[in-house]
Amino acid sequence: MRKPNVVVVGTSFGVRVHVPALRAAGFHVVALVGTDQERTEQRAAKVGVDWATTNLVSVLDAVEAVTIATPPASHRMLALTAIRAGKHVICEKPFTLRATAAAELASAAERARVTALVGHEFRWAPDRAVLGKAIADGRIGEPRIATLVQYVPFVADPAVRMPSWWFDREAGGGWLGASGSHAIDQIRVWLGEFSSVSASVRVVSQRDVSADDSFSVRARLANGCDVVVQQSAGAFGPMTGMTRVAGSRGTVWLEGGHTWLADATGTHELEVPPSLWLPEGPARSDDPMHAYTHLELGPYTRLCEVFRAGVEGRPHGAAVPVPTFADAVFDMRVLDAIRASAAAGGARVGV
Repeated sequence: MRKPNVVVVGTSFGVRVHVPALRAAGFHVVALVGTDQERTEQRAAKVGVDWATTNLVSVLDAVEAVTIATPPASHRMLALTAIRAGKHVICEKPFTLRATAAAELASAAERARVTALVGHEFRWAPDRAVLGKAIADGRIGEPRIATLVQYVPFVADPAVRMPSWWFDREAGGGWLGASGSHAIDQIRVWLGEFSSVSASVRVVSQRDVSADDSFSVRARLANGCDVVVQQSAGAFGPMTGMTRVAGSRGTVWLEGGHTWLADATGTHELEVPPSLWLPEGPARSDDPMHAYTHLELGPYTRLCEVFRAGVEGRPHGAAVPVPTFADAVFDMRVLDAIRASAAAGGARVGV
């Protein structure tokens, strides 16, 4: 069977994760698109992609699909260009700068009848998927409160260089978009839609930047569950966190890559069913550029397998809900509400 052709737009995360995940899922990566021709050629050669260019339009006739791994401010026009050419699309998160742009892309993809997915690969992370299944199966009863807290030293040291857009609010930078978008999406998958939020968004590290490295959110969901989400990428010290959901009959949580359930009968580790096993990924690397690749590549391969099924017009058989452009619209509405609340001093804002 012929492998579908795909072009990857973006020479950082696109090269590090998109290219190997697409290949593992059975795509032929035809071209790499960047903003600097020489750098794009160098990075394409490094991963064995023959065609390097700064012009997406020039390669569209040669492919059936496009994946976008560029700064958020560029997503809208790149995705619209691909969709209007009838190409299937995966676009990274944070999806757009505003929910209005997200809705525009979702409508365009629906009209074009193309497969349009968003890069929330962690829906396939086995421990998270098992936690979601326990909630869906009613094992904790009615969800009442949830806590998702994470501290990582990713940008704590101002001497650590990051791409300029990472801390540029107008470019879509900031930890709320980079990591908070994953947390918001995961809550929606596990517990349903958001009703309102009260939030603060701030810089913890000693960086003089316009975008955040930390955020705190208190949310009320449509089902009445209260949720606290707090993250910082600017905190020195070892990575630490807690993910826990308590319900009327039990509590489920993540710990050390495993999922645990406690109820009146005791505490039990929940097994990962074969349907949620991931392909073998790379070993953990000491290279800072690959600090998270071992966590990202397996789930991203599953996302690309679903994407290939869509490109080929066949059922995908995914073991988790598939993240679509429609999901991205709801995610962006929550992010917009969080920013509005923070701008209003933490006032409660409806979603």
